[in-house]
Amino acid sequence: MSPVAALTPQTAQQAQAVLRLDGIDLSFGGVHALSDVSLSIAAGEIRAVIGPNGAGKSSLVNIITGLYKPDRGSVWHGAQQFSHVPTPKLASLGVARTFQNLALFKGLSARDNVAMGLVDATRSLWVEQLVGWGRARRERQDALQRSDAIIDFLGLNAISHRLVGTLPYGLQKRVELARALVAQPKLLLLDEPMAGMTATEKVEMSRFVRAARDTYGTTILLIEHDIGVVLGLSDRVAVLDYGRKIADGTPAEVKQDQVVIDAYLGVAHEEEESH
Repeated sequence: MSPVAALTPQTAQQAQAVLRLDGIDLSFGGVHALSDVSLSIAAGEIRAVIGPNGAGKSSLVNIITGLYKPDRGSVWHGAQQFSHVPTPKLASLGVARTFQNLALFKGLSARDNVAMGLVDATRSLWVEQLVGWGRARRERQDALQRSDAIIDFLGLNAISHRLVGTLPYGLQKRVELARALVAQPKLLLLDEPMAGMTATEKVEMSRFVRAARDTYGTTILLIEHDIGVVLGLSDRVAVLDYGRKIADGTPAEVKQDQVVIDAYLGVAHEEEESH
């Protein structure tokens, strides 16, 4: 059984939060990017955040990862509270992420790209790495073994030694997921992981995201435009509109929320349909 098979909004709130945002405000000049946004993510949950373009989704991720400092509010990674998350500490906090635009090293193999996900775990000195001595050699071997395991998990064995720049877009997206997963983070931030994919590729990626949660217990924050993907994959969904959270609940609840329909799904009221 999935670790969150029986998760409800009430039990999710009662569970220990891997991530919690409290009263986040963010402005750029006179423009409010986020206004009093609070959000919690329970352990083992796939938590989606959706909203129209400009709703504040990317700003939210950038606050969680420390790229932006909120004007007000706090971010809790587990039991640690931050007014500004220290980006260099993300790996030690157990946080990994993917990006809207691919951030891969096109001239390296898929395997070496995946191994780069463990660079923050390196303890050897640069001199040791340069000559390949003792500790550096052991770290390199361990990184490749862990990379091979996640490559196998994501079905990338056949292309692991190919230059990542020669791979189709959908496979590059999967390599980026592998790089984020190789360190087995507590919290994985997926920023539009299905953008630009075909319908078949989206089905495959959804399966791998769910498998990562079920196999490794990874807690996942999903930012995604494809409503079908979100409703089929997530345990809970928060909806942003003009920087405010306008809804939060299960996929079924959000799908039927008239405020969400008006702001995002674009379906008319029943009484309006009669006209």
